[in-house]
Amino acid sequence: MVEKWVLITGGTKGIGKAVAGCLAKAGYSLVLTYASDKEEAIWMAADLMRQYKVEARTLQADIADRKSIEKIESFLSGCALRLDAVVFNAGLTCRDPFEQLDMAQWERVFFANVHFPVFLLQRIVGLINKGGSIVFTGSLMGIQPHSVSLAYGVTKSAVHALVKNMVKFLVPYELRVNAVAPGFVDTEWQKTKPVEIRRNIENKVSLGRFCDPEELAEVYKMLVENSYLNGEVIVVDGGYSYK
Repeated sequence: MVEKWVLITGGTKGIGKAVAGCLAKAGYSLVLTYASDKEEAIWMAADLMRQYKVEARTLQADIADRKSIEKIESFLSGCALRLDAVVFNAGLTCRDPFEQLDMAQWERVFFANVHFPVFLLQRIVGLINKGGSIVFTGSLMGIQPHSVSLAYGVTKSAVHALVKNMVKFLVPYELRVNAVAPGFVDTEWQKTKPVEIRRNIENKVSLGRFCDPEELAEVYKMLVENSYLNGEVIVVDGGYSYK
């Protein structure tokens, strides 16, 4: 059986961690980037290898640092890895009020969420096998214009537009590109929200709950494997704002 490799940025926490587990269970070997907490990343990779008998490698790469683009490319080339999918999951936000927005912070969020994946893809597109898949993590906040972070909402809208526009440019490489736009997902960060705020959110979701990371990960797996989905932004919000 031919080994299939997937690169997941931000693959050791939150949504990325769930996607890594889902794909490892399906037999994919993984390259997982992380921003910090090396020990946690190494432990997670070891756990995936033990559970699912796949390869899992970790690489520290800060998406706000342009040097990480070359670092990831060099790592893949040095390991002689060819990829079957790339999941651009890592992202940044800035919750400063509009009146206090700092241009440097604004640019940092744009670099991490938009510029970084574009120019990383430019460098590694030749390392992705024909028929491969590229999946971005967008956001419901890029569709519903009420994000508490202006920079986050705007950059996620840009990610959705990027997916639509990249379809044409990836035709010569025979690659598909899609995005998942999650609503409210029950990651570690969301679990720290006050009960009242969580309840207000749940009341706006027709299913009455946050999305489980594992059920969201199944959508990423579908986009990796379905050979006809291309240029789509799949919203997974449980029926948000239905009332």
